[in-house]
Order: sequence, then structure tokens, then C-alpha cells
Amino acid sequence: MSRLFLLRHAKAAWAAPGQHDFDRPLDPAGVADAQATGAAMQRRGFIPGITLCSGARRARETLSGVAGEADTGRVLFLDCLYSEDATGYLEAIRKHSAEVDALLVIGHNPMMEDLALGLAASHPSAGPLGAGFPTAGLAVIDFDGALAQAAPGTGRLAAFLTASER
Repeated sequence: MSRLFLLRHAKAAWAAPGQHDFDRPLDPAGVADAQATGAAMQRRGFIPGITLCSGARRARETLSGVAGEADTGRVLFLDCLYSEDATGYLEAIRKHSAEVDALLVIGHNPMMEDLALGLAASHPSAGPLGAGFPTAGLAVIDFDGALAQAAPGTGRLAAFLTASER
């Protein structure tokens, strides 16, 4: 069995004039939500062997908040997680998951939502993901096989945590 954690970055501040979207920081609520996510992961024993994190500032700051409260394993920063679609995310997961049974991805919407919905064996649109994938939302998807073989429809949504539920 393997497990995939999909974490949308926490709430970011609006871009300042002239600031690129890639460089937007977390706002104070986002910082608190990232720390709460890490604490929730620690309490539930959600421990990845590897974390793939977008290079965008808000994703890196989300990782920092989570890592202050929980083990995030080895961290790889991938700028492609800022611009790729859900298919690109899945390719990155397959590429970097050979040696682990649990992997965390910190990225962006709509890719996180598209990937979570696509990987779940039964479409969870009426379930917790039906309302969307909020900032600091964490989807936990289990697979019978290795993450390197993860494919659409082969996972099960085991949990979905939002900031308001931690």
C-alpha cells in the first residue's frame, strides 16, 4: 500500500504592485493554517518519505509552516509544480516515488483538485471534495500498489482535511 498527500498551499496575500504571482507570500492566516496542517499531520501519523514542493514562495512558506510541526521527509523543490497541469503533477509523483510509500505534494489549484478527483476510484464529487479544494486543504489518497504506478481511478480518498476542521 502507498499513500499520497496533496496539500494546496495556504492562504496567500494579494500581489503587491509589480510583484509576480510566483513571489506572493502567505498572509498571517495562511501562516497559521500551514502550522495547523503540520500539527494535524503529526497527530494523525501522516509522514511522507519525500515532499515535492512548488518553488512558488507561498508553497515554500506553506512547507516551512508544516515542517515546523511535522516530519516532511526529504524535500525537492520543483518549479514545474507551479505551471504544470494535473497530468504533469502525476508524472512528477511517479518519477520521485520509487523509494517511498508516502509522498507529499505542496502545490496549487486547480491542479490539486483535478488530480485528487482524477485519482480517486469513485468520483468524490458528492463527498468532501465536491465543495472544492480550499487553501491549506489536504487530501490523503491511498493506493493498493506503488505510487510509481498511480493512475487515474486507482486511488481511494482516505481523508480530506480543511483548515476549519483541524
